[in-house]
Amino acid sequence: MVVLNRIYTRTGDAGLTRLANGAEVSKTDLRVEAYGSVDETNACLGLVRLHTAEDALLHAMLERIQNDLFDLGADLATPPAPGEDPERVLRVTEGQVMRLEQEIDQINGDLSPLTSFVLPGGTPAAAALHQARTVCRRAERAAVSLAQVADVADPALKYLNRLSDLLFVAARRANAQGALDVLWRPGATRG
Repeated sequence: MVVLNRIYTRTGDAGLTRLANGAEVSKTDLRVEAYGSVDETNACLGLVRLHTAEDALLHAMLERIQNDLFDLGADLATPPAPGEDPERVLRVTEGQVMRLEQEIDQINGDLSPLTSFVLPGGTPAAAALHQARTVCRRAERAAVSLAQVADVADPALKYLNRLSDLLFVAARRANAQGALDVLWRPGATRG
């Protein structure tokens, strides 16, 4: 269990922060950018959940995902160490990725077929889910950038990719199973 008795440390005053292993890095470090973007995704989901209380399935799913995102943040904030004990280091698992895939299939099975790209909008819940999806895509790009220069476990990258897909189908669910989707009309606004 995490105990936080003191919220400010003054370490950040010089533009520095500490990773989970205690290493001091710049706040512009790619690892900090990656887990910071995951944190932003989580905050977006907190706002989404203000609009999903009437949908018990989606509401509970998003609550669990918010917990997963803390796991993912811990994973990204902890650089892999040679010989690390998998029981002592919190990492996202393939099981968490597979659960997202199952939930995507579950939600998508009830949606009307797509006939065009979907514009972000519709109901308040759908609009908020689309915003969370785009922030999640940014988190994924940040994690991929980090993975190009440092070790990042595959399940962490897969999780972000699947989560953005889940948020897309969840937005369609929040739009009356796709009936209220706002569809892109290519070239419709040209003069």
